Amino acid sequence: MPEGDTVFRAARLIGDALVGHAVTRFDIRVPGSATADLRGERVHSSIARGKHLLLRVGEHTLHSHLKMEGRWHVYRPGQRWRAPAFQARAIVGTAPADAVGFELAMVEVLPTADEDRLVGHLGPDLLGPDWDLAEASRRVAADSRAAHVALLDQRNVAGLGNVYANELLFVRGILPTTPATEIDATAVLETGYRMIHANRDRSARTFTGIDRPGQRMWVYRREGKPCRRCGTLIETDEIGALPTSERLIFWCPRCQS
Repeated sequence: MPEGDTVFRAARLIGDALVGHAVTRFDIRVPGSATADLRGERVHSSIARGKHLLLRVGEHTLHSHLKMEGRWHVYRPGQRWRAPAFQARAIVGTAPADAVGFELAMVEVLPTADEDRLVGHLGPDLLGPDWDLAEASRRVAADSRAAHVALLDQRNVAGLGNVYANELLFVRGILPTTPATEIDATAVLETGYRMIHANRDRSARTFTGIDRPGQRMWVYRREGKPCRRCGTLIETDEIGALPTSERLIFWCPRCQS
């Protein structure tokens, strides 16, 4: 599931391949930006902002959001793609490499000066150079909703998704439905910072410290299985993360009281 660490790696992958080179192919296959043409412009940077990826080319930015299924690949020119062409939503080519975004949920080309329209609402970014623990803690602690919901709200803190929220609350011993106003937001976010930085450079996340299939998670997707700490069966339910969506929560009834 793409979360802040996934987007960070995607931005770095694209940046390593394209930054400093002039664009030779620019093909955006979504309404609204399909006519954009940045050929001849130079790629300046590729950065992640929470779950958003910003590829800056000339005086414009190619913005994308992976949502659930999106992913970026990098290929040598002429190399066969590892995904069907009909899933491609954005193609940015240079002399040494092509970056192809497949099944991207959001794609838009806009002036770089207007980026705040898309990402200006985001809270402090756990993987950003300007991470502000105090401000993120203030926002989470002021949120009267369930702690799980408060952590998922990108306006409070950018980069955490459902996997991180579940695992983070287990490690801190917090029931997901506990109001965020009742938790130690600073301690939770300090743990979240360590977690996402530890996983930033891994292809497969681990929260237990064990990097083997089936042993990386404490509670996420482990409903009905024994807690790795106490043996109590993990429970699951749904929680209203946003007005239009429900998210699955997982917890140990004994360790998260």
